[in-house]
Amino acid sequence: MAASTDVARTTAEPQAAGHAQRGMDTAMVGMLLFIASEAMFFAGLFGAYFNVKATHLVWPPEGFELDLPLAAVMTLILITSSFTMQWAMVRIRRGDRTGMNRALVVTIILGVVFLAGQLWDYAHLGFGISSGVYGSLFFTMTGFHFAHVVGGVIGLSLVLARGASGQFSARHHTAVAAVGMYWDFVDLVWIGLFTVLYLVK
Repeated sequence: MAASTDVARTTAEPQAAGHAQRGMDTAMVGMLLFIASEAMFFAGLFGAYFNVKATHLVWPPEGFELDLPLAAVMTLILITSSFTMQWAMVRIRRGDRTGMNRALVVTIILGVVFLAGQLWDYAHLGFGISSGVYGSLFFTMTGFHFAHVVGGVIGLSLVLARGASGQFSARHHTAVAAVGMYWDFVDLVWIGLFTVLYLVK
């Protein structure tokens, strides 16, 4: 009986180990679920925007001017930051921690520049969140995105600190991948905002 139990145990353990290797990391699952919830949140904001827009013959209302050139530059900056984030992933997958750290530094700088550009835009728009329904929607949608970029910069900074202390390798870099997915999501949301608010209107 003992022999058969030992055989069962030895055959079950490799299967359990193999299953663990094939499974997705819980941190990645958590990030995917978080991104899914945030996607639904922004979908609600976009839905509210289009619903209000459909009830107005003139949209945006007269007197609301947006700085399209500045927004286009900000969009280019954020898109560039996605490429530098992907470069960080490429470097750590090859075991190049130094290259990853450098790419993360550039990504963080680009994120901070984007935030500064959005603050500049807010200060010079000529209308505020209390300036009717359009002002409320504009500042709510872009303001929540601003907060998500701040969260992304903080997350990138934490990953950079861990990378500088030598915590990541070619085999173990789940945190880098998770933050990278979040950063790509933030970039995609901004592309949607730029298209809807600045181009389509």
